[in-house]
Amino acid sequence: MKPSIAVILKGYPRLSETFIAQELRALEQRGLNLHFFSLRHPTDTSVHPVHREITAPVTYLPEYLHNEPARVWRAWRAAAKLPGYKKSRAAFLRDLVRDLTPNRIRRFGQACVLATELPGAITQLYAHFLHTPASVTRYAALMTGLPWSASAHAKDIWTTPEWEKREKLAELSWLVTCTEVGRDHLASLAPQPEKVGLVYHGLDFSRFSNNEGQGSVEETASNRNGSDAAAPVILLSVGRAVEKKGYDDLLNALTRLPKDLQWRLVHIGGGKLKEKLRTLGQELGIDDRIEWLGAQPQEVVLENYRKADLFVLASRIGGDGDRDGLPNVLMEAQSQAIACVSTAVSAIPELIRDGETGLLVPPENPTELASALQSLITDPTRRAELANAGCKRVRSEFGMESGIDALVSRFEQT
Repeated sequence: MKPSIAVILKGYPRLSETFIAQELRALEQRGLNLHFFSLRHPTDTSVHPVHREITAPVTYLPEYLHNEPARVWRAWRAAAKLPGYKKSRAAFLRDLVRDLTPNRIRRFGQACVLATELPGAITQLYAHFLHTPASVTRYAALMTGLPWSASAHAKDIWTTPEWEKREKLAELSWLVTCTEVGRDHLASLAPQPEKVGLVYHGLDFSRFSNNEGQGSVEETASNRNGSDAAAPVILLSVGRAVEKKGYDDLLNALTRLPKDLQWRLVHIGGGKLKEKLRTLGQELGIDDRIEWLGAQPQEVVLENYRKADLFVLASRIGGDGDRDGLPNVLMEAQSQAIACVSTAVSAIPELIRDGETGLLVPPENPTELASALQSLITDPTRRAELANAGCKRVRSEFGMESGIDALVSRFEQT
């Protein structure tokens, strides 16, 4: 009999977390019985096609405890009768001393609701992200005695306090993360390093065909070289407008390109810094060359991949330590045979081999970023070489199937 798993998510569905939706749909297709518990309600106005294919039910936990006081009260009364409630409360109080925040209290309240509203068939808990979702999952697992596991990604690895990571890693059954650098870091904190595994998200290539109606990569490679104002080179970037994505570095790099070089930037993504970046573009005098499309569903993103000549992502480490893992958008772009320019941050070099399958520059260096962009804007032949090499490697080494196999095996052994 296939496992029945409660999946705890920070928010569902989310346009920025295609990789999670892809994984969950694949697990469903393998016959696992899933029930989602989301800490937040959705805020995006549209969804990806994969979200419409997922059939698992979703329960929304109280986003703020004061919004559903009766539900929280009933859950707390019922949770207090569970065999592991005292142990869970003790863990929560130890955490609260070190993290005296409303968010910490909310996590325990949400855990009470989760523990008491779990369907009876659930046999294990699984959290996506090691910070808030894993805290709720951990407290609920202690209450119920159910085993729990987690998937760690980027921000949750690098901004969660070390004491918290150590304690969660000591209690969970297993954890997977999507980069070698993340795996090495977490394994160094785990009492049993073998609990921590590397599972690349990979891509579902049935959703990322690169030749539907377009012919081969060689036939569709653009000959635009930045010399014709009527045919500018199209630069594409997909990512949230947040500090770690380095979009201010990208805009500053674009101002360093020769004035007579013809290019246009298309940005896809939401994010709290989007309006500041629009303003920066105006101040730099390049706003007329930038198209800000906002967050978009996958079919629109794919359409723009196929129109682009060059993909760029200027990732860096944020002031709070937050950083990318291995951005799925780079894999997606390479799957569409687009040459990529990015930065040597975190796990990006695990995907892009500088000078072989793309170009990498140091983070927070607009001058070098501009030089790399100029070299490929003006050289369509070199773009095509990198595009083809990147496409070949991502399609041979970064498919999702092996990762799904690894996850199913772990769930079945838990």
